[in-house]
Amino acid sequence: MSDANQLLAGQVAVMTGAGSGIGAAIARKMGRMGAVAVVCGRTRDTLQSTATAISQAGGQAEVIECDVTDLASVESLAKRVDGRFGRVDILVNNAGHYGPVVPVEEYPLAEFDKVIAVHLRAAFLLSQLVLPEMYARSSGVILNISSLSAKAAYAWGSAYAAAKAGLLGLTRVTAAEGARKGVRVNAICPGPVTETYMSKELAADLAKRVGVSEQEQLAAFLNSLLQGRAQTAEEIARAALFLCSGQSSAITGQSINVDGGVAFY
Repeated sequence: MSDANQLLAGQVAVMTGAGSGIGAAIARKMGRMGAVAVVCGRTRDTLQSTATAISQAGGQAEVIECDVTDLASVESLAKRVDGRFGRVDILVNNAGHYGPVVPVEEYPLAEFDKVIAVHLRAAFLLSQLVLPEMYARSSGVILNISSLSAKAAYAWGSAYAAAKAGLLGLTRVTAAEGARKGVRVNAICPGPVTETYMSKELAADLAKRVGVSEQEQLAAFLNSLLQGRAQTAEEIARAALFLCSGQSSAITGQSINVDGGVAFY
């Protein structure tokens, strides 16, 4: 690996939801830039695929299975990383689940709780577990993957929007607490990354609900973006790399839109 690709040399980066989509792209990017990429998620096969891609590119990866909705599993993840590496330099809270495409009055409570648990509660738990050690070293970065849904108004996704908006609140509070202790905390709000499984599944559900084809639904949505196109997982990963590296050393408490031009705050 060349010196040009050592932006995160020697750092330990833990990423949830790293088996596919945005999480996998971020993990591969971190690995290429010299970090030890700890890829976490529920499915070993997909995690191993991400780890193999990192290794083949000359990086170092560690696979740890974890259900972020289960406290014991999250605590086990933290203990394993601490035992193996002694620290977490970068935490990327990316695990995601959209939930049912239904209006608020029809939303099942159990499903609402699950979506909140995957996105917001998990990020809170993992942040709790890594912050004391980060504070002790006066160094660390947390990146929360939020969504355009946290800032825009879209029907039939109340739990997802609430969870992603909650992540922005958690980002600001954690940034305020960690700023004088050497820890930076930021969020990314991606727009539609249509290559991911979750986006494809959501597009199919939305198309069915409004009574149009998936192609028509997607074209109408993309037309609402200034760029008129979807974002790629690689584009999100590049933004993540910037926010997790020293190149963004004066940025904390921010939510950065990578959405092709939709939200402007």
